[in-house]
This record gives sequence, structure tokens and C-alpha cells, in this order.
Amino acid sequence: MTAFREAVIDLDAVTSNIRTLRKAIGTPHLIAVVKADGYGHGAVPVARAALAGGADWLGTADIQEALALRAAGIESPLLCWLHPNGADFAVAIRAGVDLGVSSAAQLEEIADAVDGETAYVHLKLDTGLSRNGVVEAEWADLFRRAAELEKFGVLRVRGIFSHLSNTSPADDRAALAVFHRGLALANGEGLRPDLMHLAATAAAIDLPDARFNTVRIGIGMYGLSPFENRSSADLGLTPAMTLRGRIAAVRRVPAGTGVSYSYTYRTADESTLALVPLGYADGVPRQASGKGPVLIAGRRYSVAGRVAMDQFVVDIGDADIAVGDDVILFGDPAAGAPSASEWAAAAGTINYDIVTRIGARVSRRYSE
Repeated sequence: MTAFREAVIDLDAVTSNIRTLRKAIGTPHLIAVVKADGYGHGAVPVARAALAGGADWLGTADIQEALALRAAGIESPLLCWLHPNGADFAVAIRAGVDLGVSSAAQLEEIADAVDGETAYVHLKLDTGLSRNGVVEAEWADLFRRAAELEKFGVLRVRGIFSHLSNTSPADDRAALAVFHRGLALANGEGLRPDLMHLAATAAAIDLPDARFNTVRIGIGMYGLSPFENRSSADLGLTPAMTLRGRIAAVRRVPAGTGVSYSYTYRTADESTLALVPLGYADGVPRQASGKGPVLIAGRRYSVAGRVAMDQFVVDIGDADIAVGDDVILFGDPAAGAPSASEWAAAAGTINYDIVTRIGARVSRRYSE
């Protein structure tokens, strides 16, 4: 029987999605990004599934996420790139975690943390996104210092990378040209990185020139499309997460009955209301109130009224629905389920947001 609230994660789908993307993209290396607890899917299980599909690197945002993978016994090459002030680089170096470098100061902090080992770093260049990464005016000094530290045996520049904005093809090509300038300058300073990576899922699919020898695959490995005009099925991908629950209560009500806070929805006729025990505390976006799609007994409905903290209501009309019946919020459209992208459209957001926001009260169940 379905749990009160659960996200069912299809690990075979993750493995298959990596295989599909790796075949289509063709780079020697593929970094499977499992930050944010594997985009809400569970970092450790999906990391293993991605490696089984042919990923040869894993990526996380921060050191703690990387160390959790090491603690689970995952020994694959691993990169993390977002570091707070005072980050414990020493523990990451001891664990064999590659470190992204976004400033000259971080490079020095990493060098200072080395104690008999060699630190492996990936220099991140700001090519226009204006987030973390070293700005172009500082590249020459950074590369020169990194090359010096390499000669001393303190560290090894294993990679050089950046991130695209996905604003437009023209913007991404402009950033690509900036990245090429960075690679040429690094080469001129004697750096010979093993990995060069700029493209995440969208650019890896649509901008072959941005693939270099490595791509970072995030949303695509979970079977979701980064494009507004192409679905998962269009890309040959299978959504890995199905969010579901069970109806907790059913009641027959007269026409004109108000539903949930502020009565933004009232029944048009005598009808049956079904209570679903998932709310915004579980990651169901309140912004999708009155619009979020669900599947009950093979038929689609929409959320009736406001999504509350712990629950929402569906007006099922005269359908024969009972307490305990399954409700699917999103999953694989090929199986008839609404998609995470439909929920994103209902909430005015993106599918990344929908899956990563699923909360701790929702149990994860893994299928293979």
C-alpha cells in the first residue's frame, strides 16, 4: 500500500537517462550532479545509479555533500565547488575530493590546507553569469600562481570550468568565446587541465561546441527537460520521481461550499471533496493553488482552492473515490501522470524547483 506521503524514485530511470545522454553527447567524461540531495531524489542512491549508467565523476555544491558520499562508501572522482568563508578544505583534501576555486584567496586557502597530500582543484572562470568564479581581469595572476603551486607539488589543476546562463544562443556563444580565452591564457601559463567543462544539461544537448571533454549533467539525469519547448519524452528521458499520497478523507457537500482558506474555490454543484495529506510543508507549491494537476483513479483533476501547509483538496464531482485511494501529483507522463513541468507551470516556476523542494516528511522509496 502507498505510504501516507511518498516519493518513489526509479533508479533504473536514472541509469538509463545517463546512458542516453552519454551516448548522445559523446564526451570522454560526464559529471553527474547530485547536489541538493540529488535534486531531492536522494544523493547516495542516485549517485550509484548514475555511475552504473556510465558517469565517471560526481558533482556536489559543497564539501559536506561530498563527504556524505564518501561516508557512504562512494569512491568515484568527486568535485564540489561552492565554499563559504572558512571552509574546511583540509578534510576535503584528505577525502580525495576535488575543489572548485572561485577566487585567488580560495586558491591560497586550499594551498595552506595541504598537509603532505596534493590538493586537486578546478579553477572556475566567470564567463558572464556574475555569480561565483574568477573575473577575467584576475585570470592571469590566478593561472600564474596556480602553475607555481603545481611546480611546488602543493596542488594540481585538474580542471577549468564555468557555467552558462542559458539566456539565448547568442549569450551562450559569447560566454563560450570568453571561456576559450581563459583556456588559452591558462595554457600559456603552463596549465594542462585534464577536464574542461562548461556545459550543463541544456548546453550539452544543444550547444556541441560547449561540450569540450566533459559535461555536467544535472536535471537531465533525473529525467526532466531543461527546455520549455521540449518534454522529457522528446529528449528520450524518463522522469525518475513520482510524488504520491493517499486520500485521507472524503465528504459529500452541497453546491456553493467553500473550500480551504479564503474560499478561493466554491463547488458549482453538489459534489465530493477528497482530502490529500500533502501541503507546502512537503514541497507542494502554494503558488499552484487552484491549478496543480493530480491523477486519481486514472482521471485528472486540479487542486481545489488553496494549498495549505499539510493538505489540499480535490473536487472529484461524482467519481467513486474512497479513503486510501492513491493520488499521483507528478511522475512519468508516459504512464499517464502529470509532469513536474506541469506543476512548475501552475506555480510559475521551473521543474528543478518542484523536485528539489520535496520535504523531509515525504518518505523516499526506491525501485529498480
